[in-house]
Amino acid sequence: MELPLLSKEHLLQDFTSNKVPDKDSDLRDVAEQFEAIFINQILKQSRETKLAEDLLGSSATSTYEQLLDRETSENIAKHVNVGIADALVRQFSRDGE
Repeated sequence: MELPLLSKEHLLQDFTSNKVPDKDSDLRDVAEQFEAIFINQILKQSRETKLAEDLLGSSATSTYEQLLDRETSENIAKHVNVGIADALVRQFSRDGE
């Protein structure tokens, strides 16, 4: 049994040769990423509107909240139809035709 090559060049070559360009799929992925960024900004702004100071707050808590917000926004963009990604796909797929 022969082990596959794990060099960077070999992996990059396999990745680029196996990837078939799919404009619609790539556009959908980018639109969902944009939607996730937009949702992340909403979550970030909502965290900044605090009514009182956190007694146990620290930079570690802030970092954890940022990571949690990023993951939450990506999950919302993937699983909840907010509509931003759909609008972007409709807009940019018309431009290409």
